Amino acid sequence: MKRNYYLTALLLVAFSLFAQEKKVDSYKIMFYNTENLFDCENDPHTNDDDFTPQGSYRWNYSRYSQKLENIAKVVTSIGGWEPPALIGLCEIENRGVLNDLTKKSSLKVMRYEIVHRESPDPRGIDVALLYKPDKFRVISEKFYQVKNPQTGSIRTREVLYAAGIIPNGDTLHVFVCHFPSRLGGEMESEDKRLAAAAVVRERVDSLFSVTADANIIIMGDFNDYPTNKSISEVIGAKPLTQNVSATDMYNLFYKYHNDGKIGTHKFGGEWGVLDQMIVSGNLLNKEKNIYTYQENIKIYDADFLLEDDRKFLGKKPFRTYIGFKFNGGFADHLPIIVTFDMVIKKRDY
Repeated sequence: MKRNYYLTALLLVAFSLFAQEKKVDSYKIMFYNTENLFDCENDPHTNDDDFTPQGSYRWNYSRYSQKLENIAKVVTSIGGWEPPALIGLCEIENRGVLNDLTKKSSLKVMRYEIVHRESPDPRGIDVALLYKPDKFRVISEKFYQVKNPQTGSIRTREVLYAAGIIPNGDTLHVFVCHFPSRLGGEMESEDKRLAAAAVVRERVDSLFSVTADANIIIMGDFNDYPTNKSISEVIGAKPLTQNVSATDMYNLFYKYHNDGKIGTHKFGGEWGVLDQMIVSGNLLNKEKNIYTYQENIKIYDADFLLEDDRKFLGKKPFRTYIGFKFNGGFADHLPIIVTFDMVIKKRDY
């Protein structure tokens, strides 16, 4: 009897030590096209005149402040008690609006830090990464200019890259993208998106050449769908399958493209998935220390982000402007969110 008591006690101690050594936390990553997050100042070096008090949109401090609070509301509602560790953003004008968003809006309590630099885009819109410093310790950041092999540099958003250590000791390699638009026609502008995709793929191959099981995340508004050439062929992003390879890339939002019931953007009455998150196969392996799966991949379509689509029926994104009319909404895109399971085995982060 005494022997059984000691055996039970030892098992309880062993279980307790194991529980302390191994803990599973959630790790959320979000991407959001904020639809023209401009300040109210006129920048003489960019085409931002429409977003001034005298411009076509009659953009003023009151509307700007409302826009900041709207974005903050999206982030806090997505996160709840566990705010996203990483937030990729596009269509933000400059560092100033990021400072206002993270330091002056209700998002300030989250204490996000910023990765950003000014891009050569003619309108002055950039990409950025917000991160929780206790969840992502930045060890490297770079910005890659998009170049067309035939015509040279393209005046568009750069590709943001940041590497960071997460609480379980693993390294994440994160790319934030906003590929060139379809302005002028899909086929006429395709070469620019192919060039942007080639920049991303080159960097991915470089990472794989160093670490075959690198944890890579590519997120953004690609202005292309999962089956378009820039995504499926150049980046090589596949739909999720049962047999996953660590060195292949997988498009987590391919399933929404096939579904058609909801997307991240609505045009001509049709939902489409322009905003996507692509990961290396290592991040789909449940034997690893950070991974995700189908149930944790979401387009965030909360009711407050939608309004009635009176022309095409159903719902559509509740956007800031409709034409030049101030609509008071959030953005013309819906955010995407992926939650990863993170296994923590050490406490020395």
